[in-house]
Amino acid sequence: MSQEPRRKRSILSRIVRRIIMVLYRWKGWKLDGHLPNIPKFVIAGAPHTSNWDFVFFIGATAEEGVEPNFMGKHTLFKGAMKSFMLDMGGIPVDRTKRSNVTQQVAEEFARRDRLALVIAAEGTRSSNGEWKSGFYNIARAAKVPIVPAWVCNERNILGFGPPIVPSAKYGETLLEIARFMRSKLPDYGRYKVLEAQALRLVEEEGAPDDP
Repeated sequence: MSQEPRRKRSILSRIVRRIIMVLYRWKGWKLDGHLPNIPKFVIAGAPHTSNWDFVFFIGATAEEGVEPNFMGKHTLFKGAMKSFMLDMGGIPVDRTKRSNVTQQVAEEFARRDRLALVIAAEGTRSSNGEWKSGFYNIARAAKVPIVPAWVCNERNILGFGPPIVPSAKYGETLLEIARFMRSKLPDYGRYKVLEAQALRLVEEEGAPDDP
């Protein structure tokens, strides 16, 4: 592993980060729970309902002393945008390469000493609450834990759960995450859908492994 050299941030990225922190504090967002004191993990967040989600995640992770990373299409990391995207924590992924996105990001985890990768687990804002498996596949390939992150927009709360080591069964891992999410917002519709998805996958995969 190599220590990722600290970049000298561009003026634009410094301005954007300051604006993000002003907005985060102005909105009065509060934290519930803390990020783990470990060097590498995947943050799987939901719900993803607004473009503002990125702002609030940047603000929340900054309060925890963590500079998060995110995946972006490789074509965005060109020309004048390259420095800005890298400064903001972007990791370019090239879907045209023979190696898939999971492998590319796993290699990035292996290359770095520290990496906190934020993934909107629902995939799109139009999701009905079911999660895509990309976050799980990346965590498994990179051999890092998953930190579930929940959001309550009505009360302006963003929370982090304990790190979860992904098992060999996606449904089993998803059910553990879903039960944590529902413990925070038991009546939230999308989290009910998530739990139902996990239970369906567990049934399809067979009985959960013994503790």
